[in-house]
Amino acid sequence: MLTDKKAIRPLADRMRPRRIGEFVGQDHLLAANKPLRGALESGLLHSMVFWGPPGTGKTTLAHLLAQRTDAQFLRVSAVLSGIKDIRAAVQSAKQARCNQHRPTVLFVDEVHRFNKAQQDAFLPHIEDGTVTFVAATTENPSFELIPALLSRVRVYVLKALDGGAIRKVIDAALAEPARGLGDLEISIDESLRDQIALAADGDARRALNFLEIAADLADDTQNELLITAEIVREVITGGMRRFDKAGEVFYDQISALHKSVRGSAPDAALYWYARMLDGGCDPVYIARRVVRMAAEDVGNADPRALSLCLDAWDAYERLGSPEGELAIAQAIVYLACAAKSNAVYAAFNAAADDVTTYGSLEVPMHLRNAPTLLMKQLGHGRRYRYAHDEPQGYAAGVNYFPDAIPRRTYYRPVDRGLEQKISEKLARLRELDKKNK
Repeated sequence: MLTDKKAIRPLADRMRPRRIGEFVGQDHLLAANKPLRGALESGLLHSMVFWGPPGTGKTTLAHLLAQRTDAQFLRVSAVLSGIKDIRAAVQSAKQARCNQHRPTVLFVDEVHRFNKAQQDAFLPHIEDGTVTFVAATTENPSFELIPALLSRVRVYVLKALDGGAIRKVIDAALAEPARGLGDLEISIDESLRDQIALAADGDARRALNFLEIAADLADDTQNELLITAEIVREVITGGMRRFDKAGEVFYDQISALHKSVRGSAPDAALYWYARMLDGGCDPVYIARRVVRMAAEDVGNADPRALSLCLDAWDAYERLGSPEGELAIAQAIVYLACAAKSNAVYAAFNAAADDVTTYGSLEVPMHLRNAPTLLMKQLGHGRRYRYAHDEPQGYAAGVNYFPDAIPRRTYYRPVDRGLEQKISEKLARLRELDKKNK
């Protein structure tokens, strides 16, 4: 089993790549002639931010950059540190530069957790070269970093590792007992290694954690540790997929769900719905978004869609999980298959733009309310034509816009679903308007 020294450090830390040749994945950055590979090989560093999901090598790359340039490596965690810690790191960097003529890589983990003032504190020291600023984040830097800091760094996007890359990480840990899982030989089938790689969901650290736990649970038989299918199943069961309820992955997945519905792709829509549930998303949030989809993308082409989505939300509130999730799935499929129209959505936005453009225009006199004698004497409601008393229930030629704004046509029904009939009716009414100008 593990020695006491190894037990102190997790397997993921013990197996951290020591040189670029051991690094797995991110070929789009590290292959020959790629930008980050060039920085590593030349030893000419620049300030940068690594943006990507957990377990993709952000911290390791920072270590390798410092190692390649013989730089002092200082680490600050935005979760645990504040301005005082930043100042201490900068002071250490200044001393290394003056006394040892040695550069400093200042690695800032979870940089998105620093507030504006804390991010501001780095700026002069990046500017004068006191530190090479290298940060890691799982959140979109465009949203989380202040513009002044973002303008001084280059952002490198790291991708989740595929199954083949994760397998390499697992195999390396099993092949190096001195760094890996101890002196006893580990026996684990190829198929079980694949299961661990799949369950890790693109996260190398997670894969090594699974492997380490499985080794701790393995049976010691004839001087080898046997990791069985039952042990692997126990270790990986219940692991959530990559999903952050307030982060980039969250918004990417809800975007994929919405666009699948809009694109009339019910199967893809169900896939993204299942992915979000699997990641721990609150079904009520999805139910709210589905109601929005009904109004935005189906609209009056199928007015039943909105009612059905509200009913699905209500069904979930009554039943809870997992029974109520099926009602939301029904609504998603209905929306994906329904006739589509964004005519109301576009019309509403156009009307809102005119409100902003024209300001607070007065209500025309014939449309004003006249509940008192004084208001009637002032002309409120005068010459108003009551539509129900008109032929066909329509007061042809009446203008319902303020006098200072030209008549508008915001709502343009599409030729699908019920809106096709609505379009025909509005066309007839506009012909009556032309005859009664």
